[in-house]
Amino acid sequence: MQPPRVLSIAGSDSGGGAGIQADIKTITVLGGYAMTAICALTAQDTTGVHAVLPIDPAMVAAQIDACVNDIGVDAVKIGMLGSPEIARVVADRLEKLNVPIVFDPVMISTSGAALADTATIAAFERLMAIATLTTPNVPELHALGGDTAMRARNVAYVAKGGDADGPEVIDRLIVPGEPDREWTAPRIVTRHTHGTGCTMSSAIATFLASGASVVEAVEDAREFVRAAMLAAPGLGAGHGPLGHQAVR
Repeated sequence: MQPPRVLSIAGSDSGGGAGIQADIKTITVLGGYAMTAICALTAQDTTGVHAVLPIDPAMVAAQIDACVNDIGVDAVKIGMLGSPEIARVVADRLEKLNVPIVFDPVMISTSGAALADTATIAAFERLMAIATLTTPNVPELHALGGDTAMRARNVAYVAKGGDADGPEVIDRLIVPGEPDREWTAPRIVTRHTHGTGCTMSSAIATFLASGASVVEAVEDAREFVRAAMLAAPGLGAGHGPLGHQAVR
């Protein structure tokens, strides 16, 4: 039986905890076939992002075309883009696809490093407009104008609550024309949170590629992320990676 084909358009994390590497692990463990279009190289570990090298936009486009034209795509996850030019190229390509698209508007790494400048964030508008779902965390939602601005854009989004304070994590799903949904769970107190956003967005994309509804995909992705956090292997001196391989 053919697995769901999921294309991750994102940056590479040399430490393996986030970005393309986290996406490949997530998609594979959940039964999908992972493909990639790498937008940036990072020298990164659990303590932070030490260097970033954006890829030429034409090369990003070539990677997307190669995957779409030969293997085919059932869903797309978008993560770190690296430059406004890359964001525009990605939007150009994805506007032609009729598949679920999950946009994780990566701006700041878990360690606090900036991964998108003002011009890149401005280019996010087209991607939010074509995405099936956008998945901002607390600081990203603030940078995008908060709930008021997101609702005005008339787009579906998950407001992730992992970066908020308090003993419970509240994730909210807002879909235009539908009642808001909310999930609450006890906070997992751990330093091993590197790649949680990448993992959640690629899990949602994989579930959507498998035929799940948006609500089902978000619900199942949340449970997968929590299980992977609890299975963290304890690597690194900083914000350690999740234990994707241990979740079955």
